[in-house]
Amino acid sequence: MAVSDEPEATADAAGLTTGAVARRLGVSPTTLRSWDRRYGLGPAVRAEGRHRRWSPADIAMVEDMCRLTSAGAPPAEAARVARLRHHPTTPTTDPASPRASTPPAPPRADGDVDGEAEDAADPGATDPRPEPEPGPRPPARRGGAGGGLPLGGDVRQECRGLARAAVRLDAPELEQRLLDAVDRHGLVVAWEEVMVPTLRAVGRKWESSGDRYVEVEHLLSWHISSTLRGVPFLFPRRDPVTGAAPVVLACTPGEQHSLPLEVLTAALAERGLPTRTLGAAVPTEALLACVRRTGPAAVVLWAQTRSTASLPLARHVAGLEWGAAGARRRPTVLPAGPGWDRRASAGFPRCSGLREAVDTLGRLCEDGARPPARGH
Repeated sequence: MAVSDEPEATADAAGLTTGAVARRLGVSPTTLRSWDRRYGLGPAVRAEGRHRRWSPADIAMVEDMCRLTSAGAPPAEAARVARLRHHPTTPTTDPASPRASTPPAPPRADGDVDGEAEDAADPGATDPRPEPEPGPRPPARRGGAGGGLPLGGDVRQECRGLARAAVRLDAPELEQRLLDAVDRHGLVVAWEEVMVPTLRAVGRKWESSGDRYVEVEHLLSWHISSTLRGVPFLFPRRDPVTGAAPVVLACTPGEQHSLPLEVLTAALAERGLPTRTLGAAVPTEALLACVRRTGPAAVVLWAQTRSTASLPLARHVAGLEWGAAGARRRPTVLPAGPGWDRRASAGFPRCSGLREAVDTLGRLCEDGARPPARGH
């Protein structure tokens, strides 16, 4: 794959090459040439004897094309809208016009031919076959990939658009799509059926591509985290449960994966339940101090891998006591995450998913709001 030595962020006024624009948008160069040929979405100015160069306005136009097609718009309609937004005085190009049927240009020497072999797997590439008539879309989409990510299986339609926005590093689009998913489906469904499948697809792509796509995973994770933290303030939630003891949520020492705790925190906040979320890799002494000081109804310990799941830690936390003599309390410990197998979590309650965890913790908090039975 030919890569320009000139950083894209410092490209001169002449603009970017087709290959550089393709990398920025997460599509193949052949897709861009196809859009130019069929719909007129190409560089507005072409210098004689030079390779095609894309100005900021040209790039903004194809960015709109990517967003619209990711949202499910037919390519021809998406192209018409993108042209009208950025070049309202330019006559529209009929896909059946002579320009649309012009044979593909020969490979250029500027290296923007890389990616042609990916067209078969590139959802942004234009299929020369007639487009299907528009109609209602099913709530879930069978297989398919977003931006070249291996989504696989039955996934919701929103996963594809979210994945393509992540591959393009399109932060505004990521933010909007995540908020739309929560607004449309609710937090639990948005997490389990939109966010998690997309995160797993990015992880699989990263594992199979060496060190590539790390930036995609980081950007997607950051925006999911931001969305989760904003949910209690942006969407309706119940009134706080009066007198409820809090839930302490912490990753075990050495465990860095904290997104599952963030979504559980947001889901509990929707129910009006108090939480104390400590985040990733919480030292043992800090966790114990928090439990002693807050007197929680429950403690959630997240472990992504077996190496971070600690049965002695879970037992130690479960054995902590507080309160006056004859009315002592102990927390319920909930081991959570794939790192806890049956042996490591023996004797502790387990939840199979987010919804069950929220229901279980809700009952524990409400029970903790009642005065404990005094000993005789």
